[in-house]
Amino acid sequence: MARKTASRADDADARFYEMTQAPLGRTIVRLAVPSTVANIVTVTYNLTDTFYVGCVGTAAVAAAGVVMPLTVILKSIGLMFGMGSANRMSVALGKKNQDFAERLASNGFFTTLFVAAIIAAVAICLRDPLAVVLGSTRTIAPLAIAYMLPLLIVAPLNCATYVLNALLRFQGLAKESMIGLASGAISNIGLEPVFIFALHWGMVGAGSATAVCQVISFCLLLGLYRRHSVVPIRLSRYRLDSEVFHQIIAGGLPSLLRNWMRALGMDVLDLAANPYGDAAIAAMTIVNRIVTVSNSIRGGFGQGYQPVCGYNYGAKNYKRVTKGYWLVIRASFVVLGAIAIAQSIWAAPIVRAFQSNPAVVAYGVPALRWQSLTLPFTTVIVTFNMLSQTLGYTFISSFVGSGRRGIFLIPILLILPHFLGFTGVMVAQPLADILALLLALPYQSYILRRLDKGLGGKLERKPKENHG
Repeated sequence: MARKTASRADDADARFYEMTQAPLGRTIVRLAVPSTVANIVTVTYNLTDTFYVGCVGTAAVAAAGVVMPLTVILKSIGLMFGMGSANRMSVALGKKNQDFAERLASNGFFTTLFVAAIIAAVAICLRDPLAVVLGSTRTIAPLAIAYMLPLLIVAPLNCATYVLNALLRFQGLAKESMIGLASGAISNIGLEPVFIFALHWGMVGAGSATAVCQVISFCLLLGLYRRHSVVPIRLSRYRLDSEVFHQIIAGGLPSLLRNWMRALGMDVLDLAANPYGDAAIAAMTIVNRIVTVSNSIRGGFGQGYQPVCGYNYGAKNYKRVTKGYWLVIRASFVVLGAIAIAQSIWAAPIVRAFQSNPAVVAYGVPALRWQSLTLPFTTVIVTFNMLSQTLGYTFISSFVGSGRRGIFLIPILLILPHFLGFTGVMVAQPLADILALLLALPYQSYILRRLDKGLGGKLERKPKENHG
């Protein structure tokens, strides 16, 4: 036991050195590449899932899109406790406060299991009215219920997967995180056609294959965490501690609100597309899945930056925090700009690869081109959210992060289609992106000026975390 503790301490010191002193660009790239690969593999699964479900029919694609807000809500639970415990843990590790880091990790993990189990149980009991609330038509509702039930059954483990993933990444273990997430997604790509077509389970098979592979990811991540983490998760460290929960909730609230707003925005999007039929809902589902590929690349850059940000903020190395931020902004803008151009040029064959229905293609092609217009600029919004969340600016991160998928998007979706028809549905997201960017810029200037002056952030005002 003493040997294991000494080894863990040596690993923690080596990780601290890499995060705070090793060449910045190389460190971020080392962390960003596995995160980006994991994101792309996960999104590739989502696209493959859309392709397989598309073979079942247009109504099946629409059903998967209708269930998506529910999966986002469940995911948001894991992300809230995962991001809340992980980003505060990285700051604690930067301050070399091992005790507080362990309390954060343990409380984040076990609380997620409990909360997700309650939400999933309620959703299973209310599955019929829930399908209607999510935007199902009479033809879509039975398929949506068949798809969501297996996902709800394994929801606690799936939510805990996001906690383990975040805790690994914020310790600089991006490769281990990638292995766990990618293995589940790759397994799903192989299992789904078997469950849907070979076993003739249809939408039940699609949901069941995803559920099985979510359990695989959880088991792999848990094993990798136990083997490589410098911050162990122990049930003995799980207790009702107001300071720990305050830090977790404050750190994770922006993730929760962003994802709830995203789920609500997606639900409103389905309702806004509903008058135009199943083809319109299916088209927007496909476009959102395609754009998610671009978002995953942008997210990979940000995820490579997050542990560097947390460690260096905790170590009060503010110049390294700022330098890393601008490095990620520049790299993401260039890459996303190139992707946006490609999506605009080849929009038709991209959409047609998922659904050959002419009506779906007619709706989907212009929608994809509209969403590509503002894609490079979203990197500022998203990377700034990661920065402000890690530095403890809960209100700013929540407010700005909720803008593009909720605060701005929802009113636009409720108003514009009445005047522009389906064009109003298509242009809603680009308009919301522009407004969210304008909202983020002054807050970005404020926080970066504070860092340049060596003033730190909100967490500097919370000395209780040092009392263990």
